[in-house]
Amino acid sequence: MDAFFVSVELLDRPDLRGKPVVVGGTGDRGVVAAASYEARKFGVRSAMSSYRARRLCPDAIFLAPRHHLYTDVSEKLYDLMCSYTPLVEPLSVDEAFMDVTGSIRLFGEPELIADDIRRRVFDELGLMCSVGIAPVKFLAKLASEAAKPQVSAGQVSLGHGVFRVRRGEELRFLHPLPVQALWGVGPATLAKLERLGIGTVGDLAELGESVLVSALGAAHGSHLYALAHAQDERDVVPDRVAKSIGHEETFEHDLFSVDDLRPHLVRLADAVARRLRRADTSAGTLTLKVKFSSFNVVTRSVTPSQALTTGPAIVAAVMPLISDIDPAQGVRLVGIHAARLGVKVEEGRLFTDGEDPIEAVEAQWSVANDAIDTILDRYGKGAIGPASTFRSRRPGESPFGPQ
Repeated sequence: MDAFFVSVELLDRPDLRGKPVVVGGTGDRGVVAAASYEARKFGVRSAMSSYRARRLCPDAIFLAPRHHLYTDVSEKLYDLMCSYTPLVEPLSVDEAFMDVTGSIRLFGEPELIADDIRRRVFDELGLMCSVGIAPVKFLAKLASEAAKPQVSAGQVSLGHGVFRVRRGEELRFLHPLPVQALWGVGPATLAKLERLGIGTVGDLAELGESVLVSALGAAHGSHLYALAHAQDERDVVPDRVAKSIGHEETFEHDLFSVDDLRPHLVRLADAVARRLRRADTSAGTLTLKVKFSSFNVVTRSVTPSQALTTGPAIVAAVMPLISDIDPAQGVRLVGIHAARLGVKVEEGRLFTDGEDPIEAVEAQWSVANDAIDTILDRYGKGAIGPASTFRSRRPGESPFGPQ
């Protein structure tokens, strides 16, 4: 989807079309979730701090995220895609892989399917999307980026809408791209590759696999070597069994500060992570729910760059979400919900190098999780857990509130 969160918001605010709109945390400690192309002309991008976004674009119009709207639209998009093929694998709330190999005889060539999808998305939902077509998954993802509107020198140009990389043309498309276009090339990896004189994917492809393994390690080096040669053996794997896993608690007395909320967030995150691991899945999107003493409810959501399975990583992901929520009026309920499930743990770790702070926390705790789960399985609930939560009740003990 093109600027998904912003585009959905503009359905309710057509008066903001053509203006620099940012969806994200509206406070100075907030984070940009999405930016319109008019805002991107000034350098505003997702994951940027709201403070920096305001400095780059003082006229930016900030809107608080309304994740329930994005989820509703995402479900409609999923149903639309499934009308062409049952092989639909959601990658995030606003993008998915489709395997249309078996659909060509019914619907025509992939470009025709893509054009029809774009027409229906616009006619039925009022939104724009871009489609990438390729023989393998990661190239289809890159092709979708090539199909999007482009921002260059402060100008926005319309994208292709549909971009196809045909079989036999993979390397011609791939090799001129900057090496950071490959999944798994973060800032630290990029610095190592630049020291080797690598600037493009083609440069990387010319190196021997042994050189990359020596520089980056066996798994990461071999992985990047395969991608540089357009090798990606993963199938499109549909999995829509579970939609969400979450816990929420009503407090006996209202809480009035972030410091008071933090131990409860740690406790809830630990419980959600435990359930994710028991289900052999991971969290693609996390939603923080806060209900005030006035019974007003706000939700904030985040989609980490890596699917998460550990309590500390979930805490690291959700804590920034409360930066624009003022608990001073009194918080009576808080909850953490994991959505966009169905990504297996191994798949969630496939393209990470641990350079993102949240990814680093996930990596640090992944091994410890095995020991924690063994202890809990053997000795039961409460045998081990975060020290800050041991005086608190366990999630689920009072599903209807405190006694």
